[in-house]
Amino acid sequence: MFSSAIVSIALAASALANVYITSPTASTTFTAGQQATISWEDNGQSPSLLQFGNATISIYVGNAIQQTPLQTISTNVNVSSTSSLVFTPQGTIGPNSNEYFIRVQSNSLMDPAQPQYPELAFSAKFTMAGMTGTFNSSVQAEINGQSTAPIGAPSSASASAPSSMSMVAKTTAAPTTTTSSTGSPSPSANAAGRPGITGLAGFVGAAAALIGAALL
Repeated sequence: MFSSAIVSIALAASALANVYITSPTASTTFTAGQQATISWEDNGQSPSLLQFGNATISIYVGNAIQQTPLQTISTNVNVSSTSSLVFTPQGTIGPNSNEYFIRVQSNSLMDPAQPQYPELAFSAKFTMAGMTGTFNSSVQAEINGQSTAPIGAPSSASASAPSSMSMVAKTTAAPTTTTSSTGSPSPSANAAGRPGITGLAGFVGAAAALIGAALL
Protein backbone atom coordinates (compact mmCIF):
# COMPACT_ATOMS: atom_id res chain seq x y z
CA MET A 1 0.00 0.00 0.00
CA PHE A 2 1.06 3.56 -0.58
CA SER A 3 1.35 6.20 2.13
CA SER A 4 -0.44 9.52 1.71
CA ALA A 5 1.48 12.37 0.08
CA ILE A 6 0.43 15.52 -1.80
CA VAL A 7 2.74 17.81 -3.72
CA SER A 8 1.37 21.25 -4.65
CA ILE A 9 2.13 22.38 -8.20
CA ALA A 10 1.30 24.92 -10.89
CA LEU A 11 0.50 23.11 -14.12
CA ALA A 12 1.09 24.16 -17.73
CA ALA A 13 1.19 22.16 -20.95
CA SER A 14 3.55 22.42 -23.88
CA ALA A 15 4.29 20.12 -26.81
CA LEU A 16 3.61 16.41 -27.01
CA ALA A 17 6.14 14.24 -25.25
CA ASN A 18 8.37 11.90 -27.20
CA VAL A 19 6.84 8.66 -25.85
CA TYR A 20 3.72 7.42 -27.65
CA ILE A 21 1.98 4.66 -25.74
CA THR A 22 0.41 2.40 -28.36
CA SER A 23 -1.17 0.07 -25.78
CA PRO A 24 -3.33 0.56 -23.86
CA THR A 25 -5.67 2.84 -25.83
CA ALA A 26 -9.16 3.99 -24.90
CA SER A 27 -10.62 0.80 -26.41
CA THR A 28 -8.34 -1.47 -24.36
CA THR A 29 -9.59 -3.60 -21.46
CA PHE A 30 -7.11 -5.14 -19.03
CA THR A 31 -8.47 -7.96 -16.87
CA ALA A 32 -7.28 -8.49 -13.32
CA GLY A 33 -5.07 -11.54 -12.94
CA GLN A 34 -4.47 -11.90 -16.69
CA GLN A 35 -1.30 -10.84 -18.46
CA ALA A 36 -1.46 -7.44 -20.16
CA THR A 37 0.97 -5.58 -22.40
CA ILE A 38 2.06 -1.95 -22.36
CA SER A 39 3.84 -0.85 -25.54
CA TRP A 40 5.26 2.43 -26.80
CA GLU A 41 7.26 4.05 -29.59
CA ASP A 42 9.13 7.27 -30.30
CA ASN A 43 7.11 10.06 -31.91
CA GLY A 44 10.25 11.62 -33.39
CA GLN A 45 10.14 14.72 -31.21
CA SER A 46 12.67 15.93 -28.67
CA PRO A 47 13.63 14.56 -26.22
CA SER A 48 14.44 11.24 -27.82
CA LEU A 49 13.68 7.92 -26.16
CA LEU A 50 17.42 7.63 -25.51
CA GLN A 51 17.30 10.91 -23.59
CA PHE A 52 14.15 9.86 -21.72
CA GLY A 53 16.16 6.83 -20.57
CA ASN A 54 15.14 4.59 -17.71
CA ALA A 55 11.62 5.15 -16.44
CA THR A 56 9.09 4.13 -13.84
CA ILE A 57 5.84 2.83 -15.33
CA SER A 58 2.71 2.67 -13.21
CA ILE A 59 -1.08 2.54 -13.32
CA TYR A 60 -2.64 5.79 -12.13
CA VAL A 61 -5.99 7.49 -11.78
CA GLY A 62 -6.83 11.16 -11.26
CA ASN A 63 -6.65 14.32 -13.34
CA ALA A 64 -4.01 16.64 -14.77
CA ILE A 65 -3.44 18.31 -11.40
CA GLN A 66 -3.71 15.42 -8.94
CA GLN A 67 -2.95 11.78 -9.62
CA THR A 68 -2.79 8.63 -7.50
CA PRO A 69 -0.54 5.63 -8.26
CA LEU A 70 -2.32 2.30 -7.89
CA GLN A 71 0.15 -0.27 -9.16
CA THR A 72 3.84 0.11 -9.95
CA ILE A 73 4.62 -2.05 -12.96
CA SER A 74 8.35 -1.37 -13.22
CA THR A 75 10.76 1.10 -11.64
CA ASN A 76 13.61 0.83 -14.15
CA VAL A 77 12.62 0.27 -17.78
CA ASN A 78 14.85 1.71 -20.48
CA VAL A 79 12.27 3.03 -22.96
CA SER A 80 14.87 3.37 -25.72
CA SER A 81 15.98 -0.28 -25.70
CA THR A 82 12.61 -1.80 -24.77
CA SER A 83 9.32 -1.21 -26.57
CA SER A 84 6.89 -3.22 -24.47
CA LEU A 85 6.30 -4.58 -20.99
CA VAL A 86 4.13 -7.53 -19.90
CA PHE A 87 2.61 -7.49 -16.42
CA THR A 88 -0.36 -8.83 -14.44
CA PRO A 89 -2.91 -6.23 -13.24
CA GLN A 90 -3.85 -6.49 -9.57
CA GLY A 91 -7.59 -6.68 -8.99
CA THR A 92 -7.48 -5.06 -5.57
CA ILE A 93 -6.30 -1.64 -6.75
CA GLY A 94 -9.77 -0.42 -7.73
CA PRO A 95 -13.20 -1.28 -9.14
CA ASN A 96 -14.23 -2.09 -12.71
CA SER A 97 -13.75 1.27 -14.39
CA ASN A 98 -12.58 3.10 -17.50
CA GLU A 99 -10.71 5.70 -15.45
CA TYR A 100 -7.26 4.08 -15.39
CA PHE A 101 -4.21 5.35 -17.29
CA ILE A 102 -0.51 4.55 -17.57
CA ARG A 103 2.00 7.14 -16.42
CA VAL A 104 5.64 6.92 -17.57
CA GLN A 105 8.09 8.98 -15.52
CA SER A 106 11.74 9.38 -16.47
CA ASN A 107 14.11 8.43 -13.67
CA SER A 108 16.82 10.84 -14.82
CA LEU A 109 15.57 13.33 -17.40
CA MET A 110 14.10 16.50 -15.97
CA ASP A 111 11.84 18.93 -17.78
CA PRO A 112 14.11 21.64 -19.28
CA ALA A 113 11.55 24.37 -18.54
CA GLN A 114 11.19 23.37 -14.88
CA PRO A 115 14.09 21.10 -13.98
CA GLN A 116 12.69 20.31 -10.55
CA TYR A 117 10.14 18.07 -12.30
CA PRO A 118 10.73 14.87 -14.30
CA GLU A 119 9.66 14.25 -17.87
CA LEU A 120 6.29 12.49 -17.95
CA ALA A 121 4.16 10.67 -20.52
CA PHE A 122 0.59 9.36 -20.26
CA SER A 123 -1.50 6.77 -22.05
CA ALA A 124 -5.14 7.17 -22.95
CA LYS A 125 -7.55 6.22 -20.19
CA PHE A 126 -8.54 2.57 -20.46
CA THR A 127 -10.81 0.00 -18.83
CA MET A 128 -9.98 -2.57 -16.18
CA ALA A 129 -12.34 -5.50 -15.55
CA GLY A 130 -12.57 -8.29 -13.00
CA MET A 131 -11.60 -5.83 -10.29
CA THR A 132 -12.42 -6.24 -6.59
CA GLY A 133 -11.22 -2.96 -5.07
CA THR A 134 -12.82 0.42 -4.47
CA PHE A 135 -11.86 4.06 -4.77
CA ASN A 136 -11.69 6.02 -1.55
CA SER A 137 -13.25 9.49 -1.35
CA SER A 138 -9.98 11.31 -2.05
CA VAL A 139 -9.29 9.29 -5.18
CA GLN A 140 -12.87 9.68 -6.39
CA ALA A 141 -12.56 13.44 -5.96
CA GLU A 142 -9.46 13.41 -8.17
CA ILE A 143 -11.33 11.45 -10.82
CA ASN A 144 -14.24 13.87 -10.64
CA GLY A 145 -11.68 16.64 -11.24
CA GLN A 146 -11.34 15.44 -14.84
CA SER A 147 -14.13 17.90 -15.66
CA THR A 148 -11.78 20.85 -15.08
CA ALA A 149 -8.34 19.25 -15.50
CA PRO A 150 -8.59 16.37 -17.96
CA ILE A 151 -5.85 13.92 -18.81
CA GLY A 152 -5.61 13.90 -22.61
CA ALA A 153 -8.53 14.90 -24.80
CA PRO A 154 -12.17 13.93 -25.30
CA SER A 155 -12.99 11.31 -27.92
CA SER A 156 -14.13 13.88 -30.45
CA ALA A 157 -10.69 15.51 -30.46
CA SER A 158 -8.98 12.53 -32.03
CA ALA A 159 -11.35 11.66 -34.85
CA SER A 160 -8.65 12.16 -37.47
CA ALA A 161 -5.80 10.63 -35.46
CA PRO A 162 -4.48 7.08 -35.91
CA SER A 163 -6.73 4.80 -33.86
CA SER A 164 -3.83 2.60 -32.76
CA MET A 165 -2.07 5.36 -30.85
CA SER A 166 -2.84 7.12 -27.61
CA MET A 167 -2.15 10.66 -26.57
CA VAL A 168 0.88 11.38 -24.47
CA ALA A 169 1.03 14.82 -22.89
CA LYS A 170 4.20 16.57 -21.87
CA THR A 171 3.85 18.87 -18.90
CA THR A 172 6.21 21.61 -17.83
CA ALA A 173 5.32 20.99 -14.21
CA ALA A 174 4.70 17.68 -12.51
CA PRO A 175 1.13 16.81 -11.55
CA THR A 176 0.29 16.62 -7.88
CA THR A 177 0.82 13.02 -6.86
CA THR A 178 -1.45 11.64 -4.20
CA THR A 179 -0.87 8.11 -3.03
CA SER A 180 -3.79 6.13 -1.73
CA SER A 181 -3.77 4.41 1.64
CA THR A 182 -6.46 2.00 0.45
CA GLY A 183 -4.74 1.03 -2.77
CA SER A 184 -7.80 1.64 -4.91
CA PRO A 185 -8.40 4.41 -7.60
CA SER A 186 -9.46 4.95 -11.42
CA PRO A 187 -9.50 7.51 -14.68
CA SER A 188 -12.28 8.43 -17.27
CA ALA A 189 -12.55 7.41 -20.91
CA ASN A 190 -10.07 9.02 -23.25
CA ALA A 191 -9.75 8.78 -27.01
CA ALA A 192 -7.44 6.27 -28.59
CA GLY A 193 -5.15 8.14 -30.92
CA ARG A 194 -3.39 11.46 -30.59
CA PRO A 195 -5.79 14.26 -29.68
CA GLY A 196 -5.77 17.35 -31.83
CA ILE A 197 -5.35 21.00 -30.94
CA THR A 198 -8.72 21.02 -29.17
CA GLY A 199 -7.48 18.57 -26.57
CA LEU A 200 -4.25 20.42 -25.89
CA ALA A 201 -6.01 23.77 -25.79
CA GLY A 202 -8.48 22.42 -23.24
CA PHE A 203 -5.61 21.01 -21.19
CA VAL A 204 -3.79 24.34 -21.18
CA GLY A 205 -6.98 26.28 -20.57
CA ALA A 206 -7.95 24.22 -17.56
CA ALA A 207 -4.53 24.67 -16.00
CA ALA A 208 -4.52 28.40 -16.70
CA ALA A 209 -7.96 28.81 -15.17
CA LEU A 210 -6.94 27.02 -12.01
CA ILE A 211 -3.73 29.01 -11.68
CA GLY A 212 -5.57 32.25 -12.35
CA ALA A 213 -8.17 31.49 -9.68
CA ALA A 214 -5.41 30.84 -7.17
CA LEU A 215 -3.93 34.28 -7.82
CA LEU A 216 -7.17 36.17 -7.21
